[in-house]
Amino acid sequence: MQAPAVSIVIPTRNRARYLAVALASLADQDFDAGYEVLVVDDGSTDDTAAVVERAGDRCLGQPQARGLNAARNAGVGASVGAVIAFLDDDVFAPARWLRAVRDGVASHPEFEAFGGPIRARFEGRTPSSCGRERPPITTLDLGWHDREADVVWGANMAIRRTAFDRVGPFDESIANHGDEEEWLLRLRAAGGRIAYLAAAEVDHRRVGDDAHLLSLARAAYRRGQAARLSNERRGIAPSVAREARDLAGCAWHVVRYACPQGAIMGAQSAGRLSAAVRSMRVTGSG
Repeated sequence: MQAPAVSIVIPTRNRARYLAVALASLADQDFDAGYEVLVVDDGSTDDTAAVVERAGDRCLGQPQARGLNAARNAGVGASVGAVIAFLDDDVFAPARWLRAVRDGVASHPEFEAFGGPIRARFEGRTPSSCGRERPPITTLDLGWHDREADVVWGANMAIRRTAFDRVGPFDESIANHGDEEEWLLRLRAAGGRIAYLAAAEVDHRRVGDDAHLLSLARAAYRRGQAARLSNERRGIAPSVAREARDLAGCAWHVVRYACPQGAIMGAQSAGRLSAAVRSMRVTGSG
């Protein structure tokens, strides 16, 4: 059998309702070559395995949760394509996505990692916004044309297998934030380059209760904590005083513009501050 042109790896854990939409979108790709879809089930207790079976895709089950990067490494090891495309389980890939990835990789032989636009998509009632704050979930938009990028995000990222073999696996000790970034920094340190593929976009979805203010704020708080720890690992974390000023600025934004969605931005800043204070207590430094 001919090897697939692209292996699509989707790590997941207990998100069957999101995963079903992602897999349906991948089954509807406008693509003229072979590709495989491999779902790495990171210890789910819901009906993830049944969702994958109904979709007709492969499922690599892990008996207990080992984390996102461990799932990525397992997916790479079990797949065979020369190009490995990673997607999060909560995305929707338009029919042109896979063709854009394949064509972008072929058009840019000097690059070893690739990422595309990630658009926020909320279904149902969501907090109102004044338009001045960033989207409350991970997004990426570097413009309408392909270009070199410093970093892309794992929700929509592809790499050459040769780059993985050269740089090594994803660091399984890192969770929640900076997981793919650490690998990309290693790639760049080894002389590798990253390309942004403007046509390879996906929608990053939030539906039902997940799109409500409280859920988004809780997720933002955890994301802020993880982001602060990632900055500390890289030695670029701002001072506790700076984190406190940023939180105060978020509070001012919410009051000044009567902006409910600004509270999500504030929750992320509060998460950063809490992690900074915790680290200061552990190290005894400011």
